[in-house]
Amino acid sequence: MDEIGPFLEMTDIDREQRQDASQPLFDPIARERLKAHLRAHGHDLGPEEFSRFAGGLANLNYLVMVDGSRTVLRMPPPGELPPGAHDMVREHRVMSALSQALSLVPRSIYLCQDRSVLGVPFQLIEFRPGVVIHGTNLGQFEDRPRIGEELSQMLIETLAKIHAVDPKSVGLEDFGKPEGFTGRTIEGWVKRSNRVTDTSALSSLVDELATWMHSRKAIERKPTLLHCDFKLDNCILDPLSLQPVAVIDWDMGTRGDPLFDLATMISYWAEPNDPPCMQKLGQMPTSRTGFASRREVIERYAALSGVQMDDFGLFRTLAVFKLGVVFLQLHKRWRAGGIGDERYRSFDVLGVELLEFARSIARGEAE
Repeated sequence: MDEIGPFLEMTDIDREQRQDASQPLFDPIARERLKAHLRAHGHDLGPEEFSRFAGGLANLNYLVMVDGSRTVLRMPPPGELPPGAHDMVREHRVMSALSQALSLVPRSIYLCQDRSVLGVPFQLIEFRPGVVIHGTNLGQFEDRPRIGEELSQMLIETLAKIHAVDPKSVGLEDFGKPEGFTGRTIEGWVKRSNRVTDTSALSSLVDELATWMHSRKAIERKPTLLHCDFKLDNCILDPLSLQPVAVIDWDMGTRGDPLFDLATMISYWAEPNDPPCMQKLGQMPTSRTGFASRREVIERYAALSGVQMDDFGLFRTLAVFKLGVVFLQLHKRWRAGGIGDERYRSFDVLGVELLEFARSIARGEAE
């Protein structure tokens, strides 16, 4: 995962139907290429104008009419992409399979890998209407009395449902590389961290965390299907029941240890007494009154899933370490002129603060 955060990868499909008229839409030539390609593969592109969903600074998502139905056209941003990021092929496979077992996973209707059509691979995905809660703003649900409890339970139950699916039952028994998943993930993020450490103090901090993580042994568990970025704004909700009508953003899906998914969600789960770096993330409104604590989330997930949690500290440290490295990567790109957004100027400070928080977790000094 190379881009996350409220600044970077806000929900890719804004189901509140807010459309951003300032975003560039398809030129007529590209549209005609797309129409001809889809016709050749048995799909009819409607005459309606494309609308880009607001939000999303990562993958691009457009509302289109295909075969008479509202459909999401999803594609990576233009230009060179980080290895493993914005993987339409991976996402198409996991969504096509998982939607057979979980109704909350939209179908990926069609995958195009021919770059001559739009310049990048793209998908057509089933459209699901609903609402998305972004960041710490509860929007229309501000006055709902049990909102924190409802959303907390919804997230825990949804993640447990995903992990309960037998990969073999949906043809994903050979998906990903679950053997050695945890060690490989640690090593991958340590390597990335070494490319963004530019002071001796930062190098020392990274080395301490790397040594600590490598010295811990994860429990051998049966691998499950993983989302790898499960959080509130990747859930589309029914506005009345607040139950999920869809879980989106599967382009990093794989198989591995379920605690990696839980730790990823927990890494965004800020609490009122957390250090400033967790509040700056602004990913979910969990520091508000009524939301479950991280400890309660862990206990409820364990009760639902039956997963042993003795080594969860390793996964939580890894997830926060990963976040710190991501923000350092993004600051480095900004400093090199690859990103023009001035919000990235302070990402080096946030990255270091997150690494320090990861160290506190590893040392048992933070809840």
